[in-house]
Amino acid sequence: METVSVHESIRKMHNVMQADGIGNTFDRFEAQGKRCTFCSTGVSCQLCSSGPCRLSEKAPLGACGIDADAMAMRNLLHLNIMGTTAYTFHAKELANTLIATGKGQTPFTIKDEAKLRMLADKLGIQGQDVNTMAVGVGKAILESIHSDSDGVLNMVELFAPESRIKVWKELGILPGGPLDESMDMHTSSMTNIDGNYVSLAVKALRLGISTIYGSQVPLELGQDILFGTPMPHEHDVDLGIIDPEYTNVVVNGHEPFIGAALIAVAHKPENQQKAKDAGAKGLHVVGSIETGQELLQRFEKDDVFVGLTGNWLSIEAALATGGIDVFAMDMNCSPPALADFQDKYNVTLVSVSKLVSMPGVDKQIVYKPEKVEAQAQELIDLAVENFKTRKAAGFVKHDLPTQKTITGFSTEAILTALGGTLDPFLDAVKAGSIKGCAALVSCTTLNGGGQDVNTVAVAKELIKRDILVLSAGCGNAGLQVAGLTTIEAQELAGPGLKAVCQSLGIPPVLSFGTCTDTGRLTLLANAIADALGVDPSALPIVVTAPEYMEQKATIDAIFALANGWYTHVAPLPPVAGAPNLVKLVTQDIEGLTGGKLAVEADPVEAVDGMEAHIIKKREALGI
Repeated sequence: METVSVHESIRKMHNVMQADGIGNTFDRFEAQGKRCTFCSTGVSCQLCSSGPCRLSEKAPLGACGIDADAMAMRNLLHLNIMGTTAYTFHAKELANTLIATGKGQTPFTIKDEAKLRMLADKLGIQGQDVNTMAVGVGKAILESIHSDSDGVLNMVELFAPESRIKVWKELGILPGGPLDESMDMHTSSMTNIDGNYVSLAVKALRLGISTIYGSQVPLELGQDILFGTPMPHEHDVDLGIIDPEYTNVVVNGHEPFIGAALIAVAHKPENQQKAKDAGAKGLHVVGSIETGQELLQRFEKDDVFVGLTGNWLSIEAALATGGIDVFAMDMNCSPPALADFQDKYNVTLVSVSKLVSMPGVDKQIVYKPEKVEAQAQELIDLAVENFKTRKAAGFVKHDLPTQKTITGFSTEAILTALGGTLDPFLDAVKAGSIKGCAALVSCTTLNGGGQDVNTVAVAKELIKRDILVLSAGCGNAGLQVAGLTTIEAQELAGPGLKAVCQSLGIPPVLSFGTCTDTGRLTLLANAIADALGVDPSALPIVVTAPEYMEQKATIDAIFALANGWYTHVAPLPPVAGAPNLVKLVTQDIEGLTGGKLAVEADPVEAVDGMEAHIIKKREALGI
């Protein structure tokens, strides 16, 4: 199996980094060697000074008395909490940006007024002008985020199906706001507080529901309001979009705010001229990982915004091209050992979030909505100055590929493609042309193979079996670079799916955005369930994360279980040392929420399980 990457561009740049003596994630991963069995199975703990404790047959309890199931679940809950708070930080940034925009303090405008009015109406904010309404909605999102955990989160009541609310109420997992829930969970998972694995698992389910409805749904609706609801369009991806003869500003992370301002400011003729005066052909804005994906979904390709490089394992390779002038890093996914790239490849690294810091990187421009236009200009000025140094050192061209992608799918986009109703899609499902859907929401990891190797293999196997894939997260970028989000990829689909895709003019893998779009995917599933008159758990759909890696992915998976969905993950999460917990999440939970966790590293066998589940759901629906 390929151990570096499924992508030619990354393999090529990995060779460059090795030849240049630059440390990188691929080599560091191998250098770690065999991992600790106690850690990888979830039965080690370093929370208190009585530890570290490692559980085994000879020592089945920690010093405090905690057993393996509770220890593993408590460790997992810590990861869940970090995922929740990261999503919630993003949602808070969105709310504050919406408020500032409504007050006329940002360069942004309301792009989707209909969505603003829809959300305002749901929140009881009526009869006001658009800008006042935006301020009210932003404040309401903040209030929701901070709502008491002893109450019920209003966003759940507003957006979740009644059938799900009924299930969650019976299980006692209707949550409050994500920040209060996170506080409760953090406190519960301290030493000597909650040592019951079932109780901890129930709390995790509660946190998952709060995360999706309290953070992800409002932040994506809010970003649609500000920057437009995604609609399908063609774009470019992969490292070949980096032209070293241009001044290149790359935006990296998970938020679109700095990137959207950069695109606007970079379009100004005086900034294009400034770049040309420095000896460049012009000024480009380039997207990286989820920040780039947010922009890719909403901004069409032009002579300024040129596309997306790839996911987080593409970052070092992109820097090593020597074609980047400023690498601006917002709240998430900037590896901590990038400083060596600055001098070697003549790039200026800048943190644009109060959260991001790393050794050897001193420049920080903390995003503030009211200052974002000036901050974007400052980044461009840094890039133009950096270009002069880079040009003097001489350009290096690596002949890297560029891949076309069709991006910008959303619930509204799908309805538009279907003529305004879900009926054509439902008819295709009922007829068996499309067996079902897979929401592929994944990171990328080197645990189990090279970058995106398993993600691409799983997606190809799914579409071959007439299962439509909706992709989000870092895995989405992997599928874009691999060419699966193109019309040409129809040829890889099974006959039924291929025919439907040809009739609608869509790829067999629909690029649905970032990991935050788990909320958007949930709303789409809710709409399909409503059209069929069933609970979302009854749908012939599955969730798959073939290469889960970090904390956000864990809370997404927990929500999928709470929502009643078959959820495939790989590699194996750190729970294998907890047999009762494993039984709970892979078997027992199906009788509670309808969900089920499936762990399988082999792509074909993983899809075997997903297809069997889809067929079972089809039979239950009588289709």
